[in-house]
Amino acid sequence: MTLPAVEKLIDELTEALAPCFTDPASHPIIVGIETGGAWIAERIHARIAPNTELGRLNISFYRDDFTRIGLHPTVKPSSLPPGIDDATVILVDDVLHSGRTVRAAMNELFDYGRPRRILLAILIDRGQREIPIQADFVGAMLELDAGSHIKLEGPDNLSLVIKTVDSNAG
Repeated sequence: MTLPAVEKLIDELTEALAPCFTDPASHPIIVGIETGGAWIAERIHARIAPNTELGRLNISFYRDDFTRIGLHPTVKPSSLPPGIDDATVILVDDVLHSGRTVRAAMNELFDYGRPRRILLAILIDRGQREIPIQADFVGAMLELDAGSHIKLEGPDNLSLVIKTVDSNAG
């Protein structure tokens, strides 16, 4: 499978998000979910709205599945601009799959305040939801086998890598 170029997808997301910044009264804030979403958010922010606020979310404490899927979170503080109340939050992540990461991110956002609205921008949407979450902006849609995962590697030269989990390993 040929994977799309990450920088091209970021350019397309940036172009699609540009109208969100034409009305400063909407108080748009770009927030990236660590780690891959934060890398993408930084690039979009630099290209589209370097004078607006940029945030990062570390959702480790908000995940509902980290023990089941074997994640060992490195808990770092989130960094959000003060006053997300009545702001338009553009939530950015690298891959949308089950929807659990985005659900956790929204839970954390609401602990900081009440945004006017949340728009979801995703680099890769691979479908197969477990929770009814849908992106507003998508760089590309990819279908992968159930045992495969797509990962964004970086942060300097971003690239996509597909990894297959051997279900017989043990």
